[in-house]
Amino acid sequence: MRLAVARYAVPPGSADRAGCDGCGAPIGLDRPLPALGPAARCPVCRARVGAAPGLVELALVAAVAALALAGGAAGARLAVAWWLAWAVPLALVDAAVHRLPDRLTYPAAAGVWVLLGAAALAAADAAPWLRATAAGLTLGAGFAGTTLLLGRRGFGLGDAKLALGVGALLGWYGWPVLVVGLVLAVTLAALVGLALLAARRARWSSHLPFGPFLVAAAALTLILTT
Repeated sequence: MRLAVARYAVPPGSADRAGCDGCGAPIGLDRPLPALGPAARCPVCRARVGAAPGLVELALVAAVAALALAGGAAGARLAVAWWLAWAVPLALVDAAVHRLPDRLTYPAAAGVWVLLGAAALAAADAAPWLRATAAGLTLGAGFAGTTLLLGRRGFGLGDAKLALGVGALLGWYGWPVLVVGLVLAVTLAALVGLALLAARRARWSSHLPFGPFLVAAAALTLILTT
């Protein structure tokens, strides 16, 4: 997860990060790993690489806690675990550079869809999976529609791709659960935006990344409703 954040937390249109910004030392699973540890320091020049020290690890602990507290059948919980494994780096990358890379959003959504399909097959009940599929497509299309209609004032296409997995996961448990998750995401974003305005850390024209709020709201919704 730390490697994913380090590689993809770059400005839109830039090449994925392949090494330390300071000295160029390569990073990767086949390289020496100190830069991928909690200290987040390059093993050569000691410059910080990727997310802040301990941040990825703290987010991972929160994801494991969410998985432990969420209910549901084993097959659905496996889909939640898969989604959380991708959602952690997605939220951190979006918070850092306002970007939700396809290399993370598509596997997250596809894995959720397949694992929920397997759960439906095991239970011999296709209704939840069909509802999850419809919910994912509906939420993704709704987010994409705001981009087409409102441009930069709407959600980004990355948010729409993230919504595919979120919608399917919440839709599995019912349309009301999906509505709760969406309302909670918007509420969290609004509260944080107002807090930043009050602290003079943002302006009315500022654009908050929505991915972290959607991820947090989905996890909280699963804890509260399943």
